[in-house]
Order: sequence, then C-alpha cells, then structure tokens
Amino acid sequence: MSEAPEQPVLVRTDGGLARLTLNRPRTINALGPDMVAIIADALDAWEDDSDIEVVLLDGAGERGLCAGGDVRGLAAQVAAGRSDDAAEFFRAEYALNARIAEYPKPFVAFADGITMGGGIGLAGHAAIRIVTERSKLAMPETRIGFTPDVGGSRLLGRAPGRLGEYLGLTGAVMDASDAVYAGFADHVVPVANLDGLRDALETRADPSSTAELVLLFDETPPPSRLEAAREWIDDAFSAESVQAIIDRLRARPEPDAAATADALGALSPTGLTVTLASVRRAREVPDLRAALAREYALVMWFAETQPDLVEGIRAQVIDKDRSPRWSPASLADVAPDIADTALAYTPRVPLWS
Repeated sequence: MSEAPEQPVLVRTDGGLARLTLNRPRTINALGPDMVAIIADALDAWEDDSDIEVVLLDGAGERGLCAGGDVRGLAAQVAAGRSDDAAEFFRAEYALNARIAEYPKPFVAFADGITMGGGIGLAGHAAIRIVTERSKLAMPETRIGFTPDVGGSRLLGRAPGRLGEYLGLTGAVMDASDAVYAGFADHVVPVANLDGLRDALETRADPSSTAELVLLFDETPPPSRLEAAREWIDDAFSAESVQAIIDRLRARPEPDAAATADALGALSPTGLTVTLASVRRAREVPDLRAALAREYALVMWFAETQPDLVEGIRAQVIDKDRSPRWSPASLADVAPDIADTALAYTPRVPLWS
C-alpha cells in the first residue's frame, strides 16, 4: 500500500494557538492553489471558534517560509492560452492576502529564511511579522519580466524614501534589519528563540497581549544596510523614468550604484517601466484591497498581452539559461504610454465578485 501524500499545509490547534505550517520544504514551500484553499478554509473555521486566540503561520524545513508562487504552473497556463486559470488562482490568493490583513484575531507570521513574492503576500500583511537572522525577503518579480503583486506594491509604496522603487525594480534581498526598516517586518527574533515563542503563544499563562509576548523574545537588529544607502538610493530612484534612474546610478560614485545600474540593464524593459509606475501609484491607493485590485489588473495585463512573463520564467526557472530575450529588448523601444495602458487594463474576470 502506498503512503498517503504529505499535506501541503499542516493545520492544527494547540490550546488557544491555531497553527498553519506550509509543508512543501523541497520547494521552499512554494505556494499552490491547494495551499491557498486550505489556509482560507482554516481561517474561516477559526474565526468564530472561541477557543482560538492566536493564529501562527510558519514553514516546514529550514530554508524558508515561502519562496513564492508556482511560476512554472503560471507559465504553462499563459503559454497554453489558459489565462482564466491564472486569474482563478490570483483571485483566491489575493482574497487570502486581504483576509490575513483583516483577520479579527492576532495573526503572527514567522518569515524565517526565504520569504519572497507570494510568501510576502502571506507574511507581509500579518498583524505581527517576525523575521530572524537567516531571513531573506524580496519582491523579485521583475527578474521574470513581471511586477510585484500580492499587496507588495502597497508595502513598497510605504517604504521610507525611494526604497520602494529600489526594492521593486531590482528585486533586491532584504535581511532582517532591512525588512524592519523598510516596513516589511515588525520584530527580529533569533531562530533559537522561535520554539520558546511558539510555546508562549500556546500557553499564554501571562495575560499580556500577543504583541507584548513577542517583545519578550524580540532583539534589536543591527543597523540596516538599506538605511545606510539611502542617499544614493533616494537620489537615483527619484528620477522620472527607468532610464533616468539608470543614468543617475551611473553618475554616482558608490560601487553599489554602478552595480545596480548593471542589474537593471539586464531586466525586462516593460516590467521595469510598469513596476516603477505601479509602486508610485500605490502611494495614492487608500487601502490594501484597492492595491490588490490594481495589481490584479496589472498581472492579468502581463498574462494576457505580454510575452516577457513566459520568457522570463523560461530563462530564470525552467531552462535556467539566465538569457531572457525581452520584447522589446531596450528601454528606448518601450511605448511611452505603456504604463498608463497597463494600469488602465480591465481584466475579463473581475477580482472581487
């Protein structure tokens, strides 16, 4: 008799603590439709359960909470002309992102290790967001010719100075200190203390609030490298266009600025142009649901009209030749109104039904 397959999300309760553990460690807990459905059903069941006081999200294995969504599956759907299937997943995922942000009970996320893309959508909107000394957070969508979503544009838009543009365009990785400084996390808890924090959340012998409990395990992070780089980041990434940003970076004396210009030069001109506009427009949206609705229209524009998404996934994830053939290949050839066109796109299937 064959063994039953592992559940992709472990759902259980310990006293007043409800636990969700993403359980696909071989793929760094990459998020699929089945996982979204399991989490959503659990949150529905726990909302009116008077025995449940706190919800905790973590990931199996030591590599990370969640490396992102299943982009291989996305590429296959788009390439086969099944954009409605992609829309169905995005609608469920974004509804879950909003649900986490609005959940009436304290929702705690351990963003330990790699937490990127769809992982940010789960952890980044939690009431209490915890990172560790091995955390690596990022919104790396431009590296596959795409744009930050899952509410990421709102987080980026609210980051200090021009860090939103920098992180959104480059997909740069944040450590724990950077994540707290940029507004993607709230507390740094050493890995060695996570089990103790889980136990405290479960037993809650102390009548203090969840936030106060977390503070007992919190440690002051070292200075953020992003904060130290604010001068050149703010100067360059306040420029009007992607090309102007690259020009300013090349004029800066800092080696990191030149390296950043080189990195941007290898990315999708369309993805960069649309992402710059998206992050800046996100500063005007009133709440997360509005940001998700705008992002949903953008991702469907990419899925239904643009070749760079499938090509980027091919080059970075499937063939791994790291040689994407972007269309168009240069910023100079990007239509001047492409960002406005993308931001005005109306998907065939609406986000909120």
